[in-house]
Amino acid sequence: MNDEWLIYRGVGEPHDGIDALPDPPPWRDFDGGPVAEPGGPARVADGNVARRLGAHRQAAELHRPEPEELEAINAALYLRRPLLVTGFPGTGKSTLAHAVAHELRLGRVLRWPVVSRTVLQDGLYRYDALARLQDVQIAASGGGPAPGTHGSGSESGTAAGPAAVPGIGKYIRLGPLGTALLPTARPRVLLIDELDKSDIDLPNDLLNVLEEGEFALPELERVADTEPEVQVLTDDGTKVTVRGGRVRCRAFPFIILTSNGERDFPAALLRRCIQLGLGQPGEKRLATMVRAHLGEEAARLGADLIREFLSRSQTELVAADQLLNAVYLTHYAAPPTREDLADLLIQRLDRPR
Repeated sequence: MNDEWLIYRGVGEPHDGIDALPDPPPWRDFDGGPVAEPGGPARVADGNVARRLGAHRQAAELHRPEPEELEAINAALYLRRPLLVTGFPGTGKSTLAHAVAHELRLGRVLRWPVVSRTVLQDGLYRYDALARLQDVQIAASGGGPAPGTHGSGSESGTAAGPAAVPGIGKYIRLGPLGTALLPTARPRVLLIDELDKSDIDLPNDLLNVLEEGEFALPELERVADTEPEVQVLTDDGTKVTVRGGRVRCRAFPFIILTSNGERDFPAALLRRCIQLGLGQPGEKRLATMVRAHLGEEAARLGADLIREFLSRSQTELVAADQLLNAVYLTHYAAPPTREDLADLLIQRLDRPR
């Protein structure tokens, strides 16, 4: 395999290879701006690195991803397209997002977990209209300045009686998808986790946002004449300025959508994504995973559990995190309790109920 074109190499060591990424194809070139401070999001610490990639990951002999994984990830980076990753639970779908963010120094992974009630609005932004109404009523009754008030006046911060209402930006917080689409010099990493858990509409609702790389905040568009710039909170917990009530990306985010393969997606979504299917990990990859999370001794002592897990995975649905639980707990148990605990923790996930 010719590695020269690879931006993400799967080596685990952080580097600045993302700066060598060529310009996007013309149909995926976005011009949002002004660009946020270079490297700003990268300074937001990702507290999930050790938990997701392993506290002993530097001591472990890192497993290089399979060529098809590297090709799919880099194709998504080059083409500025989402990566749809499908596989059974525990095959490392979500971990890919953290591995890419860590190696390419792209900062904290923005995570959007999907459930049956999730709608597009949840990923873009939340507007707390009720809290704003309450503050307006308090101000109108002369209840004193609302928290965070600076006494400025406008449609969204007008003095009502003796008290002033905070600006509208106080009541808006961007979601993971909305934060990922902010104009930045480097792409953010966004994990849209378990998309197949959503209702039937969400995959179609995502199409326009993923294609255009922008979205509007109607609440801010309505006041754009008087407040062209409004500060809002991001999913990172930091404040950014939204101009004209719209957010448009510059560096299209690296988006991973995960699926357990429980449903089919519309063709319109599939053609906008690079697709990657992950199979069950083999012995070498499982040993590396155990070594990265629990250390060399745990991997050595848990070799029999790894072999048992692989044998069972041929006919049963089991997940790699079950193996980690078993290796960790049986490290402290003596036979015959050790075998009993392993059987308790590694139970098939597809058994009849």
